[in-house]
Amino acid sequence: MIKVLDDHERTLAFAEVALGQIKSLRQTAIPRNYEIWYVYATGYNSPLNKIINETLARNGKLTESDLEQIYETYLSQIKTSDRIDKVGARVIGEIDEVMTLIGEALAMSANYDATLSGASRNLSASQKPDQVKTIVETLVKSTHEMRVTNKALEERLSLSKNEISNLQHSLEAIRAESLTDPLTGLGNRKYFDRSIESAVESAQASGEPLSLLMFDIDHFKSFNDSYGHLTGDQVLRLVGMSLKQTIKGQDITARYGGEEFAVVLPNTALRQALTVADHIRRAVMSKELKKKSTGEILGRVTISVGVSMLKPGDDTDSLIERADACLYAAKRNGRNRVICEVDPEYTAENHTQVA
Repeated sequence: MIKVLDDHERTLAFAEVALGQIKSLRQTAIPRNYEIWYVYATGYNSPLNKIINETLARNGKLTESDLEQIYETYLSQIKTSDRIDKVGARVIGEIDEVMTLIGEALAMSANYDATLSGASRNLSASQKPDQVKTIVETLVKSTHEMRVTNKALEERLSLSKNEISNLQHSLEAIRAESLTDPLTGLGNRKYFDRSIESAVESAQASGEPLSLLMFDIDHFKSFNDSYGHLTGDQVLRLVGMSLKQTIKGQDITARYGGEEFAVVLPNTALRQALTVADHIRRAVMSKELKKKSTGEILGRVTISVGVSMLKPGDDTDSLIERADACLYAAKRNGRNRVICEVDPEYTAENHTQVA
């Protein structure tokens, strides 16, 4: 009884710390943030605590983007791993059961083989009809038992095949979920990191062009501050929907983090990439944002876009850095626009920084 009370008090203490942190840092009290701070309070996930302490020491706060990245990196992957482990354990258990059944069937087969050999010898030595009849009856009985065993094995193997197939589908679904941003339905940061590495390697090997779009929602913080977190989520979903409707085929779309998104365009040169980027910008701007609870029209969402193209000697980081620099050039030069690495706004800022 004392142990139960101790556990009760201990977990309540963790909960109080979690809520205290949310209040003191003025964060939204959503389940994700509560879970982050609850785990922080327990101290069981030292890498999570380390990154939180470092970020607070550096910035004095944790932004929504920081919290999302921390959750994705230090908590969501643990849950995915746990689910994979459970499915894997079920697969192993299924295989163990089948192997046991096969072992029993093999033992039965060996016994049947011994019965046949014995019957063969006995028939050679038998001279009386009654003896032959007894041997034949023994063979019929053994054959029937063997058929029953084989039938059972066949049915069990069929069930196992279906079960393992279902488990395989479960693993594929978990894998897809682990690479998907739950809010927008686009690829998440892990998906983006894997995809762009592969796309860059492929482009370097084939000599085909590759372009990257990085874009950011203009004045996103003001949506959250003015209308609340749920409206901010609605803005993110609106942009995600625009991307899904605009980008097709082999092109790769992802939520890069917070209010920033990325599109990888294989076999696409800079001029074509600029056309795609402006098409996305116009698609987002064409949609009117409406508050679901009241029907109030909140205006239109705009995005700023940076575009870079893979150059000889480039790696993934340099491609991303140039697109990101173009993105911030677009934001500094008025927002709701597309800027690439050959535009004067980008080159002028680069020259200023170098000087």
